[in-house]
Amino acid sequence: MQLLKYLQSQGLGSRKQCQWLIDNDCVEINSALQNNAKSNIEPDDVKTLLIDGEPVTVVPMPYFYILLNKPTDYETSHKPQQYPSVFSLFPDHMRNIEMQAVGRLDADTTGVLLITNDGQFNHRVTSPKHKVAKRYRVTLKHPAGESLCETLKNGVLLHDGNETVRAADAVLENPTTLLMTITEGKYHQVKRMVAAAGNRVGKLHRDRFGSLDTQNLNAGEWKFLSTDEISKNFQQNNTYFGF
Repeated sequence: MQLLKYLQSQGLGSRKQCQWLIDNDCVEINSALQNNAKSNIEPDDVKTLLIDGEPVTVVPMPYFYILLNKPTDYETSHKPQQYPSVFSLFPDHMRNIEMQAVGRLDADTTGVLLITNDGQFNHRVTSPKHKVAKRYRVTLKHPAGESLCETLKNGVLLHDGNETVRAADAVLENPTTLLMTITEGKYHQVKRMVAAAGNRVGKLHRDRFGSLDTQNLNAGEWKFLSTDEISKNFQQNNTYFGF
């Protein structure tokens, strides 16, 4: 890949802007000055990237997968209405790169959120037919017993729906903490299911998506995942998604 195209793919500006960076000796890759726009760059070999002496986060190519521990009061949207966007948690240049969240978390819901530019992966993981498990730690507003878990596993009829929706698993850690696993992604599904079962959600945290957890990331922290990590953590029925 030519240097000019590489810089553009990193979200560092338009063709004209990236050409200016090169012409003005502002680009260093792996500690080497880059002043030829047509020089060949192997993206996998780029370990460090400096623009005007400042380090820039290197985005894997052609596809990247981000694990974010979503904090509360952030919207999973490029056009937030009430709270900041989760995409504002990334460096400026990364926000120039097209990326999408893999599913959504409500503004008041925290935990595991994946972000990628791989549309096929996004579709596979969110498709109901793949039944990718998502586990939530639910803080209940009212103490509950095992009957709540049985009701959720047997299925509830959502207030505005016409079909029974079941939890893949539901276990009480204590009377006000429920671990609930679903394999669908309906609008406000966990909150609506708990309400239909006769309780209310006080707080909601997704602690697992597939086999991925937050990997000890603090709220608002994120990291890139390799394709091997993605394949390993989304293994389904002993077969891997095609990477």
